[in-house]
Amino acid sequence: MVLVVHENRGLNPHIEDVTRRLALEGYLSFAPDALYPLGGYPGDEDSARAKFGELDQAKTREDMLAAAAWLQAHASGNGRLGAIGFCYGGAITNFLATRLPGLSAAAPFYGSGPSLEDVPKIKAELLVVLAENDERVNAGWPAYEAALEQAGVTYTLLQPPGTQHGFNNDTTPRYHEAAAKQAWEAALALFGRRLKA
Repeated sequence: MVLVVHENRGLNPHIEDVTRRLALEGYLSFAPDALYPLGGYPGDEDSARAKFGELDQAKTREDMLAAAAWLQAHASGNGRLGAIGFCYGGAITNFLATRLPGLSAAAPFYGSGPSLEDVPKIKAELLVVLAENDERVNAGWPAYEAALEQAGVTYTLLQPPGTQHGFNNDTTPRYHEAAAKQAWEAALALFGRRLKA
């Protein structure tokens, strides 16, 4: 089972496609829409980004925890939960890893790290995917990595050269096909190792 957390655009067609691709790999996959309380994804990226600023982020984080709990308890699942997220969703995936002791695997893509004091709570194996050129997110990585090391968390860093923030999204000019393929295959390998019965 894999929870898919979108970028700061809501549940757009790209994230629907990521979720579909995971389902084709045999995973019960679920992508909640953080914009649901505001009417859901509005159909275009600019409107979605504007609506995103209206969200109560504390409530949204609780909604994502509730979505993970719902998925983990699903009758069609095997009890093994993973999470993958992109940009905002990468940050949420990092957050979920600190709050869900039953999370087996997490693949945050270019997302800000969690509160450092919460890193020792992480039980999931992590695949941390960063872009080479992503000043804001990458600035927090050294401290996050040090906290992961100190806490003994199992993690792998994947940082493909020549990439920018958002490189996995094939609907934007920042898309990097080779790096996206490498990162996707690494995520599938993690999920295959940790989530399949």
